[in-house]
Amino acid sequence: MTPVTIIGAGLAGCEAAWQLARHGIPVQLFEMRPKRMTPAHQSDRLGELVCSNSLRGTGMHNAVGLLKEELRRCQSLFITVADAHAVPAGGALAVDRDAFADHLTRVISGHPLITLQRREITAIPEDGLVVIASGPLTSDALAGKIAALTGQEHLYFYDAIAPIVEAESIDRDQVYAASRYDRGGADYLNCPFDREQYLAFVDSLCKADKVAPHAFEKVVHFEGCMPIEVLAERGEMTLAFGPMKPVGLRDPRTGREPFAVVQLRQDDRHASLYNLVGFQTKLTHPEQRRIFRTIPGLGNARFARLGSMHRNTFINAPACLAETLQLRQTPRIFFAGQITGIEGYVESAASGFLAGLSAAACTQGQSFQPPPPTTALGALLNYPANASAQNFQPMNITYGLFPELGQKPRKRRDRRQALADRALADLETWRSCLPMASTGLP
Repeated sequence: MTPVTIIGAGLAGCEAAWQLARHGIPVQLFEMRPKRMTPAHQSDRLGELVCSNSLRGTGMHNAVGLLKEELRRCQSLFITVADAHAVPAGGALAVDRDAFADHLTRVISGHPLITLQRREITAIPEDGLVVIASGPLTSDALAGKIAALTGQEHLYFYDAIAPIVEAESIDRDQVYAASRYDRGGADYLNCPFDREQYLAFVDSLCKADKVAPHAFEKVVHFEGCMPIEVLAERGEMTLAFGPMKPVGLRDPRTGREPFAVVQLRQDDRHASLYNLVGFQTKLTHPEQRRIFRTIPGLGNARFARLGSMHRNTFINAPACLAETLQLRQTPRIFFAGQITGIEGYVESAASGFLAGLSAAACTQGQSFQPPPPTTALGALLNYPANASAQNFQPMNITYGLFPELGQKPRKRRDRRQALADRALADLETWRSCLPMASTGLP
């Protein structure tokens, strides 16, 4: 059997490779790291999580929680490995990112039907099935070939990465442990600001030196990953109602909510690292050290990683992709992951899962039946295929992408639970029609 070629061994590429291999189909998986690194990655491990270690909410009252549950029921490799390396994060699923990537790398590189090759692909293979899962940091050479193939100028925006501090350098006398509204455990460290401290902090962010883009690059930020200094420039109270919102974070030492707060989230299993929640940034490194050390509790912070920004490449999916993730003009070519115009770790892995199943069906001469749009997987698949091509922008999974209920409960929480219940019921019907996989989870 001719192997399926997969370009990119991030979350989407690994998941696609695993699903193909589970169905007995050989895979040639190409990853350019470490021979060629990206501006954001730091290692050669597969599925390295760059921006954050959080996979976001776990409950059914947010769509990403439902998406994770659907992936569990479908035996996704990504969610299995994530669950195995979870760290405390209140109502969210966060992972020890090093352990997660190590585990994923071992499983993929050790599978007898997956051949992992460490070299850059600069041209799309002319024969056979190809899954392009090169991610948001697609190399310039390959991006040019993709643009020519799709007949579209490739679009891009900038992702900004949050800094990480060493736990031992945090002044515990100035911070307090709590989760918002006491949901889950006291899993976040909170750095409280009074009004004067907050306004001075915002002023510093607005005046700080930023990393300038190249003259030929237009900076377009994704709203869900906006640099902290860009938010600060929108108004002095923007951060206090956004990532520095104190609501539900009562300081047990005073019994009151602070004026504003910076939250620190555990980044590894051993609680030796914490990341600054919502603090993606494009400040220069000296400015990051200076300004972030004015945060209460971080006066002597040692940074394990400073923030940065990078280009995020994606295709105009509504103009060129079918709902099977196949290129309409060249159906032997599939796309998966963030390059299709979805956003988020979980969404990227879910796209890889679907691309793997779609490519497996094609290899076996069968038609791929997409999951119904009432499921999170179906809603995620439906968005890039059917959104407006005129103003297409990346999107996280959200209940706003789901078809409406016939009878809607009055309360928002009840409506979302009803959407989740319908989705899981419809998922089971869809799963029952899928071909049986030859192997289970590792």
